[in-house]
Amino acid sequence: MHSIHFTTAIWITFASMAFAYSIPDNLAQIYDDHKSKTCDNIIASGFSDGENSDTTFTYCGDIDDAIFLHSSSMGGEYDNMDIDCDGANANSGNCGDDPSIQDQTTFKDQVSQYGISDLDANIHPYVVFGNTDYDPQQSGMQPLSVMAVVCSGQVFYGVWGDTNGGGVTGEASIALAGLCFPDAGISGDSGHTADDVMYIGFTGEDAVPGSSADWTAGNTQDFEDSIKSLGDQLVSGLAS
Repeated sequence: MHSIHFTTAIWITFASMAFAYSIPDNLAQIYDDHKSKTCDNIIASGFSDGENSDTTFTYCGDIDDAIFLHSSSMGGEYDNMDIDCDGANANSGNCGDDPSIQDQTTFKDQVSQYGISDLDANIHPYVVFGNTDYDPQQSGMQPLSVMAVVCSGQVFYGVWGDTNGGGVTGEASIALAGLCFPDAGISGDSGHTADDVMYIGFTGEDAVPGSSADWTAGNTQDFEDSIKSLGDQLVSGLAS
């Protein structure tokens, strides 16, 4: 397992490729600064990435109004991206080989008010955040709030859509994994193993898109586009 150190030159290279989700300067600086630091404000600790049992992950509160996953091992790491296929149409698309599919997400009841039965892992880019021994709501996060995910030198936005029993962290819907790693052959049983993905949750009601999000979107891009402006606003408020 390895991690990627994004130097300034690499960030400029990614930016020059004109991605739709190019990373703003403050977020690029945050990614670089916090990766090698020890978390001072540990909210909850003792978690793993499901790959390396010797590496301990924490929910870190070192960024104002935000929570992110972090490990101080090996000079500083973020997390990997295992694949979650829970929710509506759980066995469709590339999710058929997921050995741990659940037929619903944690916030099924909340999302039903927006005209869908549950989140669809093949459409909705959601993050699995929170574990048996830690509920991010204790720290002010709200269900279905927008989250920022830094991966492959880009930023994408998802929603906090599910939680994980036990102590494994670093998991997201297959739709979000497809945005981050479109050429990696991602499936329900094959994710991204390097601990270089930064998951940032935002606290407060202002991070909840509510009915402004296109929950009934027929594809991932349409849903992503519907939450991008809120995501950009939240990221712009982060102190680098």
